[in-house]
Amino acid sequence: MISSAALSNSLNSDTLERDRERDLFTHRSHFPALEVKNRTYFNYGGQGVLCGAALESITRNFHHIEELGCFSNAAGDWMMSEYDATKTAIAQELQVSPKTITLTENTTVGCNIALWAVDWQKGDRLLLSDCEHHGIIASAVQIQKRFGIEIDYFPLSNTRNASAEGKDSDEVVDLLVQHLQPQTRMVMISHICWNTGQVLPLQAIAKACHAQNVLVAVDAAQSVGVLPLNLAEMEADFYAFTNHKWWCAPLGLGALYIRPEIFDQIEPVFVGWRGLTGKLPIPQWKQDGAKFEVASSTYTLYEALRIALSHANSWGTQQQRYERICELSKILWQQLNNLPHINCVRQLPPESGLISFQINRELTKSAIAQKSHALIARHLESEYQIFIRALPEPDCLRASVHYLTSIADIERLVEIISTLA
Repeated sequence: MISSAALSNSLNSDTLERDRERDLFTHRSHFPALEVKNRTYFNYGGQGVLCGAALESITRNFHHIEELGCFSNAAGDWMMSEYDATKTAIAQELQVSPKTITLTENTTVGCNIALWAVDWQKGDRLLLSDCEHHGIIASAVQIQKRFGIEIDYFPLSNTRNASAEGKDSDEVVDLLVQHLQPQTRMVMISHICWNTGQVLPLQAIAKACHAQNVLVAVDAAQSVGVLPLNLAEMEADFYAFTNHKWWCAPLGLGALYIRPEIFDQIEPVFVGWRGLTGKLPIPQWKQDGAKFEVASSTYTLYEALRIALSHANSWGTQQQRYERICELSKILWQQLNNLPHINCVRQLPPESGLISFQINRELTKSAIAQKSHALIARHLESEYQIFIRALPEPDCLRASVHYLTSIADIERLVEIISTLA
């Protein structure tokens, strides 16, 4: 028999959960894309959704520049104030100085700056994991062609069921260190793997690499806006990310953190007036993140990012939002695991919002389930308005669970996936 105290605690817990979901739906009502009838959104790892206030600010700011007068002193002053405020907002989220932030267009630009800023010499080595995005691999191959470096890979995919905490994290660090060589100049890894959702023990990796004078560059496309971050403590040398995914900001705006200790060792990749002091003789570089910037940007997007950050921060702390992401991800992961025809790529409870899973065609009879994961994703969108991503390696579907995701979203996704048996 359940005691009255236990029953009371259970009822109180249920009430709190209902109140929490009610608060979430009020919060979600500010996002037009989430208000579309019968739409279920699981694509935050590709692109987040804009809140209405952020969306409106973009149009308003384009009009504002026209009213001030294009290329006027007044417009220039306004743009630079937007620039400074935005760097400050990003730096606050990452607990670093604004001087360490370079504004870019997206993660790939930031990763390219990190890769090309090094004074590569023939025979140097670059270490990647076998889980990196193809954009990173392509950049590395171009550097190999240009400078005659060697590219090595360590089998991170073999550790996809390792945890970022405890003894399992040691497995990842040890494996990486085993693949370092005397000529290794840089390691480039993802903080959260885009295809498996695995979270890497970045601080431990950075410490191990720095002990051998190896730079650490990070593809942070899937970690910014998910993990609580203190980049000063993590000690990565480069941390490149975009703002349009988990931060739910506009496309076309990203950033790169550069550790101050390596600033004088690296050179600009792209060159333009924004990185110069303006003093003669040129070039004389600014001694902050602007050194790696080029020229005019879409300043009208900057306020939208700050609004997106403010809106997220109105719903708890980043730690609280991360905990919710993990709670919801675990629910989805467990329910998918309970379906006989579904194989989850990772066999541990999720540490991030990315859940990759495969449909076992041998255990399904429906015609759609026999098609490729890419065609299944298209089918889910066209027939059910369920937005989900298909990935090539591993061949799977990927659901992105955000703090904005609701229990009802998860239930609907699982219900539809169950019909594919």
